[in-house]
Amino acid sequence: MDKKQTENTLRDYNWMINEIKRQRELLKHAGTNLVAQSGIESTLPKAHGETGDPVAREVVRRDKKLTWIHKLEVKVSFIQERMIVIEEEREKAVLECLLDGMSMVAISRHMGLSRRHIYNLRDNIVEKISKKPNYSLPKANCS
Repeated sequence: MDKKQTENTLRDYNWMINEIKRQRELLKHAGTNLVAQSGIESTLPKAHGETGDPVAREVVRRDKKLTWIHKLEVKVSFIQERMIVIEEEREKAVLECLLDGMSMVAISRHMGLSRRHIYNLRDNIVEKISKKPNYSLPKANCS
């Protein structure tokens, strides 16, 4: 991901997580309101290029939904896998606030820092996360 995509993903992280949860819950339930047409409607010609079967249309809709959910999951995972590169305490605090869906103004008020400083911290976070650094998990102290 480039810097702009990383910045957008950080901004949208909170709603993406909520949307993934919501869509997964909806996909657990099989639609029971699907009824084929009957009577005169069933004999009328169908639009070209579309299936007339409501169950088939629902399957197509759910397949598209699964593809969209996967795209969101990839973006969320990108951030989650790279959060470890943020080591400075203020940057960690800003990152957590961003992931919780706070606005830059709200983060500024919360931390008691200027908006410009918060934007600089956010830019540093975006820079570090978007670099795709080679990193390993911190080793536990054995002393």
